[in-house]
Amino acid sequence: MNKFINETLVIYISKFTNTKVIKALKDGMMFSLPFLMIGSLFLLIANLPIESVSKVISESGIGDVCSQVYSSTFSLMAFFTVIGITYSYLKNDQVITAINGALTGLAAFILLTPSSKVLDSGESVTGIISKDWTAGQGMICAILIGFLVGYIYSLCVKKDISIKMPNGVPSGVADSFSSLLPTGIIITICAIIYAICHFIFNTTFAELIYSVIQIPLQGITDSFFGVIIMTVVMSLLWWTGVHGGSICGGILSPILQANMAANQKIIDSGLPLTIQNGGHIFTQQFWDNFLCMSGAGIVIGLVIYITFFAKSKSLRSLGKLSIVPNIFNINEPIIFGTPIVLNIYLLIPFVLVPLIIGISSYLLMYMGILPLFSGVMVPWTTPPIISGLLIGGWRVALWQFVMIVVSFVIYLPFIKKIDTLELNKENQK
Repeated sequence: MNKFINETLVIYISKFTNTKVIKALKDGMMFSLPFLMIGSLFLLIANLPIESVSKVISESGIGDVCSQVYSSTFSLMAFFTVIGITYSYLKNDQVITAINGALTGLAAFILLTPSSKVLDSGESVTGIISKDWTAGQGMICAILIGFLVGYIYSLCVKKDISIKMPNGVPSGVADSFSSLLPTGIIITICAIIYAICHFIFNTTFAELIYSVIQIPLQGITDSFFGVIIMTVVMSLLWWTGVHGGSICGGILSPILQANMAANQKIIDSGLPLTIQNGGHIFTQQFWDNFLCMSGAGIVIGLVIYITFFAKSKSLRSLGKLSIVPNIFNINEPIIFGTPIVLNIYLLIPFVLVPLIIGISSYLLMYMGILPLFSGVMVPWTTPPIISGLLIGGWRVALWQFVMIVVSFVIYLPFIKKIDTLELNKENQK
């Protein structure tokens, strides 16, 4: 079994995670993270759950300032995504003019998204860039354009399709001219795509991708079985020694962030954030603060046991080293120190705890006992209970406390067995 995992499964998974597309997706999505965090902070300030403070913020005009900051960060996530993915793709391909390619990706994205909007009054306004498409609705389109532009631009560079300038020309000027032909080819291709969508399908590329790909993907991931599948896959990947969070998170993040943006859009429209109004359960916060609380496997219960109750010296020492990082949702010391990787004793709780938490959290939100998440995010290193209080109020904070108890109870019989085995080994020395 171990031979199959180490010599076959891990090799194929590693090859998959190191493909150009997956690396560009993982690296490129990180570009938007600082902006999302800053936007979330100002959104939180504008919507503090303290009525007296919230009233002062609203009446003083501070709320308008916070909304403007949120709009200039959160509402541009598709821009950050297309730039980040194109740049990462080209940088990984050792393209010197990667920044020029990234800007070409941005131009291509704007070209392929709607430039008009129908107002509530029925009037059509043209010559605009709608925030609907620069935010959550344009995420999958931004990803696809990032891949397309990155591939074509890199191909042009490798095939030496560029204008060469004499050696005496400044590097900035030379780079601009060398990117002229690749940029021209890409923009021309995108113009043809725009024309086909406009004249044949009476739509735009972004709208086509949104209806054909993004809506079904959001529906699948937001389903009960979608949560189950992704939870189990992430846990099994980590158990084999592969970074499950990086793989699953890298692939899922665009969709989960789009779900989160859709939830915030419901709030901004003045409607209650409910499933009946189109709200999503499986968002970035659900992933970070429920399924990955204290890290993969929700191992905080295991860490509490080995830190305070373990009898073997080796596990107690590991607990002392691991508990502080684990409070901040970093669990690599436990994953590789216990070890959990390929440890048959811990496979069941490592998969079972996040699965039970995921199912329970989904049902509690579906029934309205826990609130759906808005656009407020916190850094993934924010400790449990504090993170719950910030993103969902006291109910989410209380639920995270219950999650810690559940983690401790389920891990207890398994880690006690390992503790006994370790103690026997120490006594025999």
